[in-house]
Amino acid sequence: MNTTIQSIPVLDLEGNPVDLMSKYKNKVLLLIIYNNDCLGCTGRAIPLAYEFQQKYPTIQVAGIHADFLNREGTKANIKSVFTSGENPFPIYIDKNHKVYDEFKAEGTPQWLLISEKGELFRSIFGSQENAANRLFYALESLVET
Repeated sequence: MNTTIQSIPVLDLEGNPVDLMSKYKNKVLLLIIYNNDCLGCTGRAIPLAYEFQQKYPTIQVAGIHADFLNREGTKANIKSVFTSGENPFPIYIDKNHKVYDEFKAEGTPQWLLISEKGELFRSIFGSQENAANRLFYALESLVET
């Protein structure tokens, strides 16, 4: 049984509150909960998320930077991990790692795949090939290419 998600409260990079479920209503969402200090996140997961966004133009990819003590995301340090200096997709901030905790993330990166009906379809941890394959198959079964 899939759980319908009512809201995912985060902040945009300017510090404004945003509810991702309202903002991206009726879209398939691929969310990546990550932290800049996680090398698997910045080295593998974010490029993978960008790849999925290119392959599946109908889905909305978004990053959620989970803030931990002394590892908070700012607009400058979030943008600094991208060689272009621009975010490859929308990125939001999870103050006090509330979203991270709510979805019982096993660590970073944690992927959340949410159907257009707002149901949590898959939650997958990791950036290694195994996680990437599971994400790919989950996306294939959820998205019409």
